[in-house]
Amino acid sequence: MLAVEAASPETVGSGRPEPVLLTEPVDGVPPVVDTPAALDAAAEALAAGTGPVAVDTERASGYRYSQRAYLVQLRREGSGTVLVDPIALNGVLDPLIPALADTEWVLHAASQDLPCLAELDLHPSRLFDTELAGRLAGFDRVSLGALVERMLGYRLEKGHSAADWSRRPLPEDWLVYAALDVELLVALRDEMHAELQRQDKLDWAFEEFEAVRSAEPAPPRAEPWRRTSGIHKVRSPRQLAAVRALWQARDEFARERDIAPGRVLPDSSIVLAAQSNPKSEGDLVTMPVFGGRQQRRRASMWLQALRAARRLSNEELPAASTPNEGPPPTNRWSDRDPAAAARLTAARAALNGIAEEHSLPVENLLLPDLVRRTCWTPPEDRDVPAVAELLRAKGAREWQITLTAEALSKALHATPPEDS
Repeated sequence: MLAVEAASPETVGSGRPEPVLLTEPVDGVPPVVDTPAALDAAAEALAAGTGPVAVDTERASGYRYSQRAYLVQLRREGSGTVLVDPIALNGVLDPLIPALADTEWVLHAASQDLPCLAELDLHPSRLFDTELAGRLAGFDRVSLGALVERMLGYRLEKGHSAADWSRRPLPEDWLVYAALDVELLVALRDEMHAELQRQDKLDWAFEEFEAVRSAEPAPPRAEPWRRTSGIHKVRSPRQLAAVRALWQARDEFARERDIAPGRVLPDSSIVLAAQSNPKSEGDLVTMPVFGGRQQRRRASMWLQALRAARRLSNEELPAASTPNEGPPPTNRWSDRDPAAAARLTAARAALNGIAEEHSLPVENLLLPDLVRRTCWTPPEDRDVPAVAELLRAKGAREWQITLTAEALSKALHATPPEDS
């Protein structure tokens, strides 16, 4: 691990030290682990290390359909940095499982990396999330670069997070970026641990880390096509059916070829085709994007989807909007339920005050959706124990309940002004 005291920042005009630009890993860039023998050696080295292990992954979200990891980076005291290519290893990283067992994993924004690590059967038994630690510490900037600069005095070079990590071979400068992502992660963890301890928030953080570690995967959306960007411009059920058909055709094509759907056909083109309703390939290819060389080859696929949507009976058309299982938009509460609006106003004021008192983002104090649902449909019993139990049942952590249950109970007794 790079010693933090190795930095020798120069003082700038403001009196604040100028961060030291970190451009190369202290031990150089290790060779990529891409054979079973190299993986066995890397696992042995990691198992022999001490302390927490820094973990990061690189995906190709803007290029590939899947969210799989195309590179896994690890670093541990006494082991150095390990860069693993799970593609070359056919996704089988089994030697790492016992090597990393019973170690604390340090990740930045862990919820982004844990799903693709789980696909490789890699699961932490303990977790420290430096981004979440920054939020709980009340820092306004919590990116890895911002925290490294603030806590350690280094500046990381802007890298290749949005690059196509499915590319092979990986360019050397990309590997430098990937190695630097874990270079200082354990040192940052130690600084954030001390900061949270200083603020008396360490127990809160460990509850949050465990909640992230043990979270169940989000269930699939019932109608994911409704998230098509620009769909609000589509008015009629027949046009919505066209959006759905095009979206589903694109999704199947993208999934089979592992291409990001937006690279197959932009959302804006789906919406435009649904509105224009072209009847022939000639009509279709005169439209923006559809006239491109690749889109001309796929024109029959898009027309087939549009024709299928036109053949649907009225009963088969999608509803104009999805049923809203939760509360209505809060700007309508005053008209629809003034009492609920009064409860929400009181709750927001109380929670904002608690968050400010403890230097926390209010959304980390209590999930806004949980607050809205509780204020819209409050429990019959609104005393503190009942509210605490409701929050617990909805997944709130004990530190959150301790801070908010009494204030939320009081807010749930709020009533609208008499002249409302």
